[in-house]
Amino acid sequence: MNLIPHLGPIASLIAGILILIMPRLLNYIVAIYLILIGLLGLMGTR
Repeated sequence: MNLIPHLGPIASLIAGILILIMPRLLNYIVAIYLILIGLLGLMGTR
């Protein structure tokens, strides 16, 4: 069972809920997302 395809929607849902609760988290969530996507791209898994 591969959990990677489910990671994006789950991360988006959690991020959306956190942004609704604490809007100041938006900057951090976007920054972390961009860093993770960049690292995955460099590693060739994306």
